[in-house]
Amino acid sequence: MAFQSTKIIELGSCAFRQPKAYHSHCRFIHGYKLYAKFSFSATTLDENHWVVDFGSLKGLKKILQEQFDHTTCIAADDPALPAFEELVKQGVCDLRVMTSGTGIERIAEWCYNAANKFVSGMTDNRARCIQVEVFEHENNSAIYNGTSDDELKKPVVKDVIKVEIDQPVSNKKDTNITRPPFKTSPKKPDRPLFPKKQTNKWIDPKGTWGI
Repeated sequence: MAFQSTKIIELGSCAFRQPKAYHSHCRFIHGYKLYAKFSFSATTLDENHWVVDFGSLKGLKKILQEQFDHTTCIAADDPALPAFEELVKQGVCDLRVMTSGTGIERIAEWCYNAANKFVSGMTDNRARCIQVEVFEHENNSAIYNGTSDDELKKPVVKDVIKVEIDQPVSNKKDTNITRPPFKTSPKKPDRPLFPKKQTNKWIDPKGTWGI
């Protein structure tokens, strides 16, 4: 018996293509704002009675968005890879070369591997990622399930920091570029559930009508 919990993380806006989809428009460069739903499992809970502390997943989110947010993901065997590398040299493309492929199923697999290494290392193998579902939009998604017997028997990397991911391809001029921090809007005050009743004083300012 095991406990399970889920977390949805926004991966970012990503461009990619499937070069072998000869009879589909997916062979062209296209993009989606990707979301992923992660499922975690553990036979024992932590001191807070949680499978995974959701607040501790900011490091995982950073890894995921470094790979997919405003990037172009291209398969390592894409015949047009040299053209994309040329775009990198011109400074118009933030390229990620994915060895496994760029279909939404492969992206789900990539996310599963990154999440399983991160969570297993963070919890000293107490918890695991067992499934990832990646959404292109509300109608299309793909699932990678890591709950098979063979998958559960694989050793897990405990090191949280040294998570192997596909490195960005960039020219030397861009290596020191850092993204500015996201600005957050000030929190709006909560509206009362039942606002104070308003009177039509402009109709009867002296209240002589009893309104």
